[in-house]
Amino acid sequence: MKAIDTADASVQTLYFEDDGATPNSRLPVLLYHLQVEPYLDAASAFEALFAAHCWTPLWRGGIFDYHHFHPNAHEALGVASGRAQVTLGGASGQTVSVKRGDVLVLPAGTGHRCVESSDDFQVVGAYPHGQENYDIQRPDSSVHRRMLARIAAVPGPEQNPVRGGLMPCWR
Repeated sequence: MKAIDTADASVQTLYFEDDGATPNSRLPVLLYHLQVEPYLDAASAFEALFAAHCWTPLWRGGIFDYHHFHPNAHEALGVASGRAQVTLGGASGQTVSVKRGDVLVLPAGTGHRCVESSDDFQVVGAYPHGQENYDIQRPDSSVHRRMLARIAAVPGPEQNPVRGGLMPCWR
């Protein structure tokens, strides 16, 4: 199987403020736009790409349709098929369009939800080594302070899940 070519990948950096319920992160969300050959089994290719860069691919499926975040893990979401509108940053965040070949890299605490998607929408979810037991939390101001402490304790990933090597914008 041919690997996904990441050499010419464009990347956007998106920042989201803490809104008192969704913590978000001082680190940016990374949105990569990769070119994927039409014949390629993109889900398997994303699993191989993430695994090669010390991120464990754990599941294939959609993105929950409610606002949530992971206070104990960073997350990479590789869009294997279809398209979707995903809101990042919580209720007052930003909605982005993603399609086959895109990868969202979410720092711990970043709110996200799927607003709408095509019937064939599928992502591969991956987590840095040691962060495979991720927790799912909904925004809640009553536990916000506790979530901030958990997020602050999450170590940075060993490598960038798309390009490998260090992630200078996450230092």
